[in-house]
Amino acid sequence: MKFSSREAVIMAMKDYTIRRGVDYQVYESEPLTFYAKCTQYRSGCDWLIRVNMISRKYCWVIRRYNNSHTCTRATISQDHSKLDSNTIAEAIKPLVEADPSIKGKSVITEVQLKFNYIISYRKAWLAKQKIRYSKMVCEYELCYQRLRERDEAYTNWLNRIPREQYALAFDIG
Repeated sequence: MKFSSREAVIMAMKDYTIRRGVDYQVYESEPLTFYAKCTQYRSGCDWLIRVNMISRKYCWVIRRYNNSHTCTRATISQDHSKLDSNTIAEAIKPLVEADPSIKGKSVITEVQLKFNYIISYRKAWLAKQKIRYSKMVCEYELCYQRLRERDEAYTNWLNRIPREQYALAFDIG
């Protein structure tokens, strides 16, 4: 299996473990390597995965994979450690973009339908805020780009005014 980026690898890992109801621990996280094992490794479950960046192909490839998880979570929980606000934000992004005033309860319900976990109101609120913040940053960058274009146009306009006419306004006064 190939991935386009390190972030895509991590998102796929989170999605897999959340849907299976299992967990993993990261053992090595380098710019070109990602290595994780089951939290119950050596005590009933030998699941592990190593993914490396292949520079010739410009993609991430699974180099080592030990079958599926053979364990189940030790405790039954309504939440999952890998179900953080970033993962939730990616899952609910279309909803929040369609309706920015969506209620936290609706976000919780949507996450429950997608992942079969009931998240806290705090996680739902943080996910909504992250989406709103990223949208605000994009709008700010767009406005800043427009301002730079207008500044350049204004500078060009001023440069076309002859220096004699430009200085007259200050000398006569």
